[in-house]
Amino acid sequence: MHTTDFERIGKRLVAEHLIGGNFGNMSIRKGDEGFFIKRSGTYLDNPGELVFVPMEGNVPKEASSEYRAHRAVYKTSPCMAVVHAHPPHAVALSLVCDEIIPQDSEGTMFCPIIPVVQGSPGTDGLAISVAAGLAHAPVVIARWHGTFAAGKTLDEAYTFTSLAEHSCRVLALIERFRK
Repeated sequence: MHTTDFERIGKRLVAEHLIGGNFGNMSIRKGDEGFFIKRSGTYLDNPGELVFVPMEGNVPKEASSEYRAHRAVYKTSPCMAVVHAHPPHAVALSLVCDEIIPQDSEGTMFCPIIPVVQGSPGTDGLAISVAAGLAHAPVVIARWHGTFAAGKTLDEAYTFTSLAEHSCRVLALIERFRK
């Protein structure tokens, strides 16, 4: 199954300080049927058995609380993987910006605008906002909550997550140097 990919990407997210504790989640699409997502409360670097969530209908109670956002993204895009993390600089900038305009070379090339979307964690409102934002950019930041990145693979979604935090870190450093 995909557990080894989840564990590998989870370890990278932990190593880069893009998540803390058991925060965040990941999923991989299984065609039009649904997707595999980590269990609620498990660690990304040790996800254990994954939970299958169908595209329609009832959701297993063990599924991550952000299954709504993942489901909305898969229903509205062809992406194959979603990574949700809590990068500290991205979260901090989402509190004071309505969109992030990267100033670093990678951010400018791969994601020139990172939308900041609204919605409370685990809600349909957040799911709708995340899916709408990811229709225009490969990564969004949910205000005060964290990033959601979509890709063809978990690796690509992870890369956009890392890119967003790097761009936000650079922006924070620029502001420090201006003072």
